[in-house]
Amino acid sequence: MIDTHAHLGEDAPELLARARTAGVTRVIEVATTVAAARDTLARTEREEGLYACLGVHPHEAGAPVDLDELRELLSHPRAVAVGETGLDYFRDYAPHDAQRELFDAQLDLARQVQKPVVIHTRAAEDDTLERLCAYDGPVVLHCFSSRLLLAPAIERGWYMSFAGNVTYKNAYDLRAAAREVPHDLLLAETDSPYLAPQPVRGKRNEPAFVTHVYDLLAQLHGDEIRAQIVENAKAVFAL
Repeated sequence: MIDTHAHLGEDAPELLARARTAGVTRVIEVATTVAAARDTLARTEREEGLYACLGVHPHEAGAPVDLDELRELLSHPRAVAVGETGLDYFRDYAPHDAQRELFDAQLDLARQVQKPVVIHTRAAEDDTLERLCAYDGPVVLHCFSSRLLLAPAIERGWYMSFAGNVTYKNAYDLRAAAREVPHDLLLAETDSPYLAPQPVRGKRNEPAFVTHVYDLLAQLHGDEIRAQIVENAKAVFAL
């Protein structure tokens, strides 16, 4: 199994050891600032099966961003994607104009380095969709939860990655959306340390718990989807 989106820290060796025991052989750690990207890459050099997604989160758009350094870091062989980038109008931690400018810059950067882009979008579907429809590279909609993006994602071949919230007892609409995703566009993630799946809800999430997401998606699509999700991750992230 592959966890396509996790946020780790100094205890990454212990978390990854537990993940391997659970059958999770590869994890993509996501950095949300340029400074964090350096630390993430250093961990990938020490840990087997660990890869990096490097970008600047929309919450950080109000501060200066060194895109030249980010471009250089993305040349590392363990850097497999740009992100998470996008728009978040729900929290409003950064001005919307600054978020849009940073999002556009990172989409352009993804074109330059020819890597997939991992998208965070919350309460900003219209502006997100406008930009992604003008973008011609591989797209991963991380922690997918927007019914409004389902049809355009299917039409344009964007990957949709589901996290632990799809397992929650009241997540009926999210499971209905997951049911409609074509098998070749489906991914699984933890978004750890957030969104622990229902069987371990209340605990700090970690890559080992992505097994619960695979279990839920197998209930919706059949057991063969487990292998397909792995193949999808290998394809989009060139693992």
